[in-house]
Amino acid sequence: MRFLEPVLPSPGDALAGRVEFMPVPERHFVLKTPLAPPWPAGMEEALFGMGCFWGAERLFWTTAGVYTSAVGYAGGLTPNPNYREVCTGRTGHAEVVRVVFDPARVTYERLLRIFWQNHDPTQGMRQGNDVGTQYRSAIYTAGSEQGDTALRTRDAYAGRLRTAGYGPVTTEIREAPVFYYAEDYHQQYLAKNPAGYCGIGGTGVACPTGLPG
Repeated sequence: MRFLEPVLPSPGDALAGRVEFMPVPERHFVLKTPLAPPWPAGMEEALFGMGCFWGAERLFWTTAGVYTSAVGYAGGLTPNPNYREVCTGRTGHAEVVRVVFDPARVTYERLLRIFWQNHDPTQGMRQGNDVGTQYRSAIYTAGSEQGDTALRTRDAYAGRLRTAGYGPVTTEIREAPVFYYAEDYHQQYLAKNPAGYCGIGGTGVACPTGLPG
C-alpha cells in the first residue's frame, strides 16, 4: 500500500482553538526553574521540533547550560490547541521543545548539534513510526543570527547525510511563531514516567566538527 504523506491544513480547514491559555506548572519538574517567563537576564531561547516531544525535551534538560525547558505546539494555525486537537492534524502545529539557555555556558550551535544528531531530518511529516504533521522536523529561530546558523548547519549536515545515503533534509526553518504550552502531564514526561515511550532516534550520522556559526 502506498504511503500518503500527511499535509498541513489550510486556514479554512484548521480548528478554531480558543483564547484561553493552557495552564502550566510553576516549576520545571527536574531543574526546579520557572517554566514560563520572565527569564533571568542574558538567557536566550531556542525552539525545536524533532518528532515526539517527550524524548526531545529530555535531551535538552540534561544539557549543561540549559536553564529550563518546556514542551508545546508551534508553527500552525490554531490558537491555544490541546493535544487531542494537534493529533487530528487540523491545527498545523508541530510538537516542539522550548529551550531557554545561557549562551555563556552552551552555544546555540551546540544545541543545533543535539537537534541534528538525535532525529532523522529527512522524513517529512513523520519520525519513525510516528506519522503526522505534528512530528515534522522544525527549527523556529529567534532572530537572524539563529536563522543564519540554522541554515549553515543544515547545509553542512545535509552533505553528510547525502554521503550516507539519506534523502534531502526536510526540516522547516523559519522565524519563531507563537509557542503554545502543552498540557501539564506532557511537561518533563519522561522524568515523571521513566518507562514511558520515547520514539526519538538519530540517523547515526555525526555532524561535521567545527561547524560555522
